[in-house]
Amino acid sequence: MSATTVTATTPVVQPPRWALLQRELFALMDEGWRRFEQLYCAPDGSLVYAGRTFGRDGVDDFYEPFFNWPMLYLLGGADDLLDACKRHWHGVTAQLTDRGLLTNEFEDGYDWFHQGESLLFFYTLCAADPEYFRSRALRFADLFLPDSPVHNYDGQRRMMRAPHVGAIGPRPGLGEDRPFSAANTGMRKYGLPLRDVRGILDWADLAQPLLAQRMADAMNERLGVGDVPLNLASTSLVTNAWLYDHDLRYSTFVKSYVDAWSERTVDGLLADNVGPGGAVGEMHGGRWYGGHYGWTWPHGLYSVLAPALIGAANAVVVSGKDAPLSLPRTMIRKILDHARRAAMDAGDATFFDHWRDRLGDGVDEHLLLVPYRRDDSGWFDFQPLPPAYPTWLWWLTRSAEDRSLIDYLVADSGYDWETVRDFREKEEAGHEPPWLTYLLGDNPDWPEEALEMALRQVRHQLRLMEEHPTPPPDDDIHWWQGLNPVVTEVLTQLVAGAPQMLYNGGLPYTQLRWDDHLRDRPGLPDGVAALVEHLDGSTVTVQVVNLGAMQQLLRLTGGGYGEHPFTELSADGVTVPVDESLLVDLPPRTRIRMRLRFKRFGRRPRHQTRGLQ
Repeated sequence: MSATTVTATTPVVQPPRWALLQRELFALMDEGWRRFEQLYCAPDGSLVYAGRTFGRDGVDDFYEPFFNWPMLYLLGGADDLLDACKRHWHGVTAQLTDRGLLTNEFEDGYDWFHQGESLLFFYTLCAADPEYFRSRALRFADLFLPDSPVHNYDGQRRMMRAPHVGAIGPRPGLGEDRPFSAANTGMRKYGLPLRDVRGILDWADLAQPLLAQRMADAMNERLGVGDVPLNLASTSLVTNAWLYDHDLRYSTFVKSYVDAWSERTVDGLLADNVGPGGAVGEMHGGRWYGGHYGWTWPHGLYSVLAPALIGAANAVVVSGKDAPLSLPRTMIRKILDHARRAAMDAGDATFFDHWRDRLGDGVDEHLLLVPYRRDDSGWFDFQPLPPAYPTWLWWLTRSAEDRSLIDYLVADSGYDWETVRDFREKEEAGHEPPWLTYLLGDNPDWPEEALEMALRQVRHQLRLMEEHPTPPPDDDIHWWQGLNPVVTEVLTQLVAGAPQMLYNGGLPYTQLRWDDHLRDRPGLPDGVAALVEHLDGSTVTVQVVNLGAMQQLLRLTGGGYGEHPFTELSADGVTVPVDESLLVDLPPRTRIRMRLRFKRFGRRPRHQTRGLQ
């Protein structure tokens, strides 16, 4: 990739506060991940754990504590962080293999709600050092192609052969080898998994062992066969492989599978089940809702819209065309048709505690609520629309139509989109609203406020680790997720101009990629800070500051995979053409603000080999 060189000439007299806070955040997280290793990891990188794993579940929970560590490296974390990430991936992979959950380093077979979570770590590792993981990336993706010897995918019907697919092929059933008992209180708020099982009318009926076993049998027989929208997250694994050599087999699969699901809609909403014979509603009396992780149970919108958006995004990347995004766009619009303004009902809203953490006292206000779930009685489970979904939709297209949806939500959501709120979830996301309002021209204090919030998050995690320095109590395989001291959401927004990757299986797409040209590695060098100040469909404005006493040379690329090449640079009152990417020469204690014009998908995206391709 050819490049144009620009030199910063403005001296840094008074370092901008956002730049100082950004470098402080990098330093604090480097302290944090090292301490996490010391407390919770064995020398081979595995997690110290002597407890049990149950059935098919658990793979994601061992990878998730590290999911955003490679992203920290890509943005500018410590030089030795990449080797640490590789050690943890190998260590955890061996650990899970010993527990009988992996075959040839890939999960035997489970739903893609959880597989998507576990693979985030792998995807960001591939972005950080693609050649190291090349053979695995191709081998894993091949498991899901039509000619795979394990037969996960039915190419003729364009469907996965089961909701649980993986290294050993389709696995019928849900692994429900125990009765679905009323004693499973953690699932009670989601209601009955199936609403038409003979003799079971409400949750209390599951207290009878015979009926609890009948429910488990029905779940295995009806929810554990055919295809479900969650499997669209497999397109990320295949797109990740396509990013190496643009193998037509991979792009063909992604486009065909996303197209197949786009055809399985009812009034613009994705059907949530396809039977073994390829028909929607085959196992549910003809109903388009009621499938596993579908509109009825357990999470509804959360687990149907996210994979639709992930699949559509991947189809856009392999095709360079925005048409696939009509699926999630229509779904968002259609679900908003059912919106109402009201206070959330804690008895109806299954993620009420989640929204209380996000909105604080604002959770009791009259909010714009959309239904997450549907059964034969109609729509229910009304909650706010997760802002990540319209954010990703607009970010992927930059269209006026998708911008209008953002403007509508800013005005009518019922809560202030400019406020930076202190909360942290395992997805390490949810702070899109104040970032968006800043990017689109308002909320000038966002950079400093967001960085201060991120610093508080890391300090809180450091305190938690010191308070809980031992391995997980009991059999809590979710223990480490709540202790992860790496927070990359704000840095991804500031430095790369992108939202946090979609948690249930999205690839780490970004607007900008920075590479340390002198050291041939991704990310900002020590002492350098960057701030994306504006973003639209053809331009990005970014300020970069060298706070240090050493000269730095950075390569700046449009798109995390080079897909949005630059065409023009405006800086210091001068506008010049740019030959795809940019070399930014930063003498000691200098800064530069650049307005860069780019061509969306003007270059086929591909993995960037080390820092210098």
